[in-house]
Amino acid sequence: MPLKIAIAQINATVGDIAGNAARILDFAERAKAQGADLLLTPELVLCGYPPEDLLLREDFYAACERELDTLASRVHGISVIVGHPLTKDGECFNAATLISKGVRVATYCKQRLPNYEVFDEERYFESGDTPCVVSINGVRCGINICADVWEAGAADLAQESGAEVLLVLNASPYHIGKQGLRARVLRERIAATGLPVVYANLVGGQDELVFDGGSFALDSHGDIRCQLPKFEEALVIVDFADGEPQPGLIVAEREIEAEVYQALVLGVRDYLGKNGFPGAIIGLSGGIDSALTLCVAVDALGADKVRAVMMPSPYTADISLADSREMIRLLGVRYDEIAIEPAMQTFAAMLEKEFAGRPADTTEENLQARIRGMVLMALSNKTGSLVLTTGNKSEMAVGYCTLYGDMAGGFAVIKDIAKTLVYRIARWRNTVSHAIPERIITRPPSAELKPGQTDQDSLPPYEVLDAIVEAYMENDLSPRDIIARGYAEADVRRVVHLLKISEYKRRQSPVGIRVTQRGFGKDWRYPITNRYRDPY
Repeated sequence: MPLKIAIAQINATVGDIAGNAARILDFAERAKAQGADLLLTPELVLCGYPPEDLLLREDFYAACERELDTLASRVHGISVIVGHPLTKDGECFNAATLISKGVRVATYCKQRLPNYEVFDEERYFESGDTPCVVSINGVRCGINICADVWEAGAADLAQESGAEVLLVLNASPYHIGKQGLRARVLRERIAATGLPVVYANLVGGQDELVFDGGSFALDSHGDIRCQLPKFEEALVIVDFADGEPQPGLIVAEREIEAEVYQALVLGVRDYLGKNGFPGAIIGLSGGIDSALTLCVAVDALGADKVRAVMMPSPYTADISLADSREMIRLLGVRYDEIAIEPAMQTFAAMLEKEFAGRPADTTEENLQARIRGMVLMALSNKTGSLVLTTGNKSEMAVGYCTLYGDMAGGFAVIKDIAKTLVYRIARWRNTVSHAIPERIITRPPSAELKPGQTDQDSLPPYEVLDAIVEAYMENDLSPRDIIARGYAEADVRRVVHLLKISEYKRRQSPVGIRVTQRGFGKDWRYPITNRYRDPY
């Protein structure tokens, strides 16, 4: 029997239960107008994902229950599967409910609760143990939720209970390479059960997480039949005939640099938009990191909502000023230059007695960064706009950053972007439109806190640094294993040491967008006080 399943790729906002319900209803009305029999929504779409410790509040569940009943009463002419939290007999579940003809028809409780990477669902939920198979237009559809399909068990129960199609609600956050992993695990479930799959994923930014959407349908052979766009809301109808999804919209995958850039843009847009900030302020330096951050902000918010501030010191090169002014001309944002030399002189006079007899060192360098941080935060306080910090993952890893200086701000846009990837993304962004002067990309990076300074005075080459950080921090390789890959022991020792002693800084850094499988955030939980030393 023919069946039309609509995939609702929705940008939900955590805690906006009524607003999310309104979006679901809007998608349902649009799907109905296109002849759909069923609308499949993402995981916990009613409350947003992840709601974290809101799930410890009884009133939160009660509000979700009321809104689900209201939504059910307003949905007519189409069935909808809604992801929501549920309390039952004193236990809490990650659930999905089929609503149709004004009532709740059936409810499924998630069986596999992820407790790794950024997930901690065992903190909040109990595991369900019962399959749920519902009949939609004569076709028996089994329901699974996200992690249920990442291992055997839940999908098999659905198939054993008579399911002919597997419907999967997801809140699967983005990281580089994630879409390929999703397709692989779904094909494993298809190989075991013979069931075609419709996969609806959340889209949108939520603090450090970005949900990329990329929803899809696979037939019983594991072949792609439908692929929704990434990083935007979408509604697509999947037509089933003879038990199989028919060919439909397939949006091609993009190169990594474009994909990551889209994630950054969506993360910035939703963080500022959902939290009500009127705009963004960025400290521009003439370097690659602030240049890329400025591009992301402009593409996310519009040039009229972005302000760039250049704060030159006596060590700022003329070409840094020239390149910053050229970038402002290209992007059209508000731009101000506020020299920090008067403040530097004031601090030098204030501290002259305390510093007497001691040579100049990083203290004076850090004072410059902190003066700049104070200026930016003062402008933020006065205008309400949010300061976007410009530090990258390489710097965060080894502490090449200043507390209350360049780390001062509200959102760290490229916190999970290694320096080598920063350059790749910057070059890609210039293929869209020329926004970053070529000299910013080609000149050696420098903090410009003393004469003739470059990053490589203090750090190994970024190609080496980034590879060691990725191996140790993202892949949990031992220093011994990293050295065996051909990296110099001195470099490995140095990077691992810096990474360990910089944890106290990272704990005080702003939240930032996660784009790798492991970022310095929810999925990095190392102790600050830590005497463990890796064996070499």
